[in-house]
Amino acid sequence: MAEKKTSILLAEDDENLGMLLKEYLNAKGFETSLFANGDSAYHDFIKNKYDLCILDVMMPVKDGFTLAKEIRQANQEIPIIFLTAKSMKDDVIKGFTLGADDYITKPFSMEELLFRIEAILRRTGGKTEVPDTFNIGKYVFDTNKQTLQLNEEVTRLTTKETELLKLLCSNNNKILDRNFALKTIWNEDNYFNARSMDVYITKLRKYLKNDPSVEIINVHGKGFKLVM
Repeated sequence: MAEKKTSILLAEDDENLGMLLKEYLNAKGFETSLFANGDSAYHDFIKNKYDLCILDVMMPVKDGFTLAKEIRQANQEIPIIFLTAKSMKDDVIKGFTLGADDYITKPFSMEELLFRIEAILRRTGGKTEVPDTFNIGKYVFDTNKQTLQLNEEVTRLTTKETELLKLLCSNNNKILDRNFALKTIWNEDNYFNARSMDVYITKLRKYLKNDPSVEIINVHGKGFKLVM
């Protein structure tokens, strides 16, 4: 069986540079997906599995810093490299504050980017994916099968229940931002979607009620927290 290629999400609005980077990285054995703005990159990120993200800071629709913040809420471990034409100290500090693993100022050589990617992957061991199975107290949550199991009792979840519980698990014991969850699962933060999400939160609480050590709490004005 062929070894799975390292998958890279590349968000770069400069069409020529983006294609050049994609072709170079693919030639070096990576599987690279290119996006021209932060919004399209994010929507693909939450649907697919990536091992590393390379994000241009200055992009239309959604900039690289905003994209990195949202990626970090969905996956706290995935490595992020920022690309930018700026070299201001404040931008560098902001990038690392958001959890960047590296920061490259344009123009740069392809060899330098490759070196930095390989160094990061050696350091992380390439283990960056959100797991498919979570232990929630006494429950076992299988995201692929969309099931929540307690001993022999299996509850089948809907797709939205699965997506919401997965976000909560990925941020367990941390606040899951309400706006972020709405945009991630419902694509829009509005009154009707917010009410719908509240209904799903109520359902998830009901599913998890048989383990008193597990609780989904409201954080007023911010969102929800899965406490274990």
